[in-house]
Amino acid sequence: MEWFIGLAGSVAIAGAAYAKRSLSGTGFLAAVALGTCMYSLGSAIWFGSLIAFFISSTLWSKWKKRAKETAESAYEKSGRRDAGQVFANGGLGLLLCAAHWAWPHPLWWYAFLGVMASVTADTWATEIGGLSRTPPRSIKTGRRVPPGTSGGVSGLGLAASLAGGLFIGAAAWTLLTAIPGQAAPDAVAAPVRLIAWVGVAGLAGIIGSLTDSWIGAAWQQMYRCAECGREIEQVRHCDKPAVRIRGRAGWNNDVVNVAGSLAGGLFAASLAFVFGLA
Repeated sequence: MEWFIGLAGSVAIAGAAYAKRSLSGTGFLAAVALGTCMYSLGSAIWFGSLIAFFISSTLWSKWKKRAKETAESAYEKSGRRDAGQVFANGGLGLLLCAAHWAWPHPLWWYAFLGVMASVTADTWATEIGGLSRTPPRSIKTGRRVPPGTSGGVSGLGLAASLAGGLFIGAAAWTLLTAIPGQAAPDAVAAPVRLIAWVGVAGLAGIIGSLTDSWIGAAWQQMYRCAECGREIEQVRHCDKPAVRIRGRAGWNNDVVNVAGSLAGGLFAASLAFVFGLA
């Protein structure tokens, strides 16, 4: 029954996203597989946290889209999410969910909470921070960089990042309390759980997002357009091959996202261990 519920819910949500052109064909299939497995191996809390990330990030990506076109034109991927993006944002979370199913322990949950907070924080920072009236600064050098530059951070983006992490913690707690019969994945006293989940998710989201930005500035492979001279993440721009100027081979945007979310997950699990939440 869990597999059927997970499949039906995933098809409905991913299908709506596909119809709205938020997912590509491969992205739709990946989202259905990811959501079905997440619900079946976890519960509505795990599945719902993933959906909270997906829906909120999709809505922010559509908000004032025309105003963000200049920044987004430099990104490796934008618009419709493909399978690579879906698994980069949710694949690690699924592995943690499966680990909790096989060897139940609260630390898996807090690591999952940190991962989902990180991908949400990073996406919110990108979508909202791209509207900043103040040019971002490179997290590595501190210098002003054009909007859309990998590793660029702004005050608005940092605020959005924190909000995204807090949102995931609050969403998970709401799912636990609103859906009857849900078992808490930790042993924290109920009155403290809201503060614990929101606090851990908020901090982990910031850490994950900043790690993503630093890796983006230091290791992500970057190119320069041979036509317009702009620094970009794409191998082609202005209908011509771009020239690679820096970064490590293989470190594209999806790999950077996974690394950032891993940092957030490890940080969240460490916080939970240190403060006796797990």
